[in-house]
Amino acid sequence: MKCLLLANESAEVLFYWTDTEFEQRVQEQYGVSQEEGERLPAFEDSINTLFAPIIISCSTMVDRLGDNYTSFSTENNHIYVLHQFEECLYIAVNGDGDETEEDLKRKIFVMKKLTEIMFGMVTFSGALLRKELRPQDTEQRNRLWKKLRSLLETYSRLRENDQSFLVEAVERLIHPTLCEQCIEFLERRLVQQINSNMDRMGEEVLHAFILVHTKLLAFYSSRNASNLYSSDLLALIILVQDLYPSKINLDETSELESSSVPEVFYTPEPSPPERESVRQRGDSPPVFQFVDPDVQMAEDSLQTLEAPTPDPSAPSRVFLESKECPMPHSMYCLPLWPGITLVLLTKVFFYYKTSKAKTICTVSMSYLFIYLFIYLKSTFTSQLQNAWTDFKNKAFSRSGSGFTRDLLPSCRNMKTQLCGVYRQFFAAECMGSSQRLAPHLQERALSMVQEKLMDWKDFLLVKSKRNITMEFPGLIHFIYVDRSNGQMIAPSLNVTDRTVSELGKGPLADFIKKKVWSLVATAQRYLQKGYATVTLRDGDYFYCYFLWFENETGYKLEVIDIPSSPDDGAPVGMLTCDYYRKLLRYYSKKHQNEVVKCYELFTVHLGVIPNEYILQHCSQLARKLWEPTRIPLL
Repeated sequence: MKCLLLANESAEVLFYWTDTEFEQRVQEQYGVSQEEGERLPAFEDSINTLFAPIIISCSTMVDRLGDNYTSFSTENNHIYVLHQFEECLYIAVNGDGDETEEDLKRKIFVMKKLTEIMFGMVTFSGALLRKELRPQDTEQRNRLWKKLRSLLETYSRLRENDQSFLVEAVERLIHPTLCEQCIEFLERRLVQQINSNMDRMGEEVLHAFILVHTKLLAFYSSRNASNLYSSDLLALIILVQDLYPSKINLDETSELESSSVPEVFYTPEPSPPERESVRQRGDSPPVFQFVDPDVQMAEDSLQTLEAPTPDPSAPSRVFLESKECPMPHSMYCLPLWPGITLVLLTKVFFYYKTSKAKTICTVSMSYLFIYLFIYLKSTFTSQLQNAWTDFKNKAFSRSGSGFTRDLLPSCRNMKTQLCGVYRQFFAAECMGSSQRLAPHLQERALSMVQEKLMDWKDFLLVKSKRNITMEFPGLIHFIYVDRSNGQMIAPSLNVTDRTVSELGKGPLADFIKKKVWSLVATAQRYLQKGYATVTLRDGDYFYCYFLWFENETGYKLEVIDIPSSPDDGAPVGMLTCDYYRKLLRYYSKKHQNEVVKCYELFTVHLGVIPNEYILQHCSQLARKLWEPTRIPLL
């Protein structure tokens, strides 16, 4: 029983997601008092009624006490976790015991990240975010909520099954020669040809990368592009997996190896993403059927309510984190083959058509609101002018109230007006923009990459299931993470009955998988408390976790006390609030003349291995894996 809700201070639901069990429970709860023959209330109204007391209680506590409770449990063991972002309240609920408070808090922060990817700095204003999440057009709202729910479900699936989303780091395929060839191909052929073509409709490819399922094969950024943070790259992988989910199960590798390769497959027609499996010809229904007219009418009505199939050539709008003002990018997901995807990130310079908009793009985010007003003061509406005048009079005039709590409403009003300016320039305008790369350019990009990888296709799909092997006796599993660039390396965890992996198959592999997930959760809890090393024994197994710092040459730097995180802070990770970027900044203050790197190592050993051998294995493993991480992918 699960639910996630986003509401504003007026107790209005801006978005909700529930699983089937939670939905049934709500319908039963609010259907008992209905008279016979009377229809049940709309589910959204029921959700609003259920959560309204909690939302109003939180708003009252924030207004009167300046604080709020972060979690509570009910008599039936339902866990509620709450977090306030600006004027919006996020509530996550679990009633089946599958998720802990930390899991629910992580889900809330990831949901916040997904909204930032979709709406940019509009999320800083609750009033404007309401307009985005609750458009007046009901069909548009249903389509948007369906997309957000799908993204949340995709993230949950990846978190439960994919090691890269377990530790929130990008996993890359280990094949240095092929990776370097693909990076060079993306730079010198693909991106160069697209950016020099007159049919690119004002767009320029800034980033291009190739994914094999969720693993990164190659990544290229143009010289005039800002850095793409690993947190954004992970969020983009969620978007790609949501459009083209990996349907090849772990136990289909042998079938994949024996599958025949078509002789010609260079320029396939782009097809819309399919969320359901294709019906086999033999399973098609008979041509003539007797159907109840009322049932047929209901089915026809349902079909009209479904969102139209998106244009496969249309890009998705994404807002990427940057030291400058976060600007919208267009993301093109071009499926090469099932499981292998080419992604292009372009920036439309149509958005920068005014000199004032260009100025915004060059300023630091910390001064964004000030620069927005300075450079756009004479351009925009009287509401912005009035908001500034009201703020200035209260803050700086002799008769004003000065910098006190009474100034907060004026600050909030000015922030809303400035976010509205941002939305007008960069969000609302690009939503209606029809500019995109010409379809023939997209098809050309597909054919070029397919030609390049045709002979490697089957190898890559198999490699994604057998990325790296272990060579240390007694070592059951490990995860090695380079937190400086947000990349990780780990052996595959295959848990099906038909596929044999390094961990065996079926129940045994699934048992080890649960141990690995438990180790990561335990290590992250201790890291939040300030512990950089954890060793513990769990029955027949021995867990180790290490976090350390090195300089650019690989010399290990001295150990420092890791600052502990508050209980109501963001969970350890990169999708949530990029804990490790903050940790690196904290450590680098004492090493300002050096490039500081941060690494993590998780290991699971058999408990019969002596401790000195385990520590020796960990040290040798870290040294062995240090060199492959130097592949310049990001």
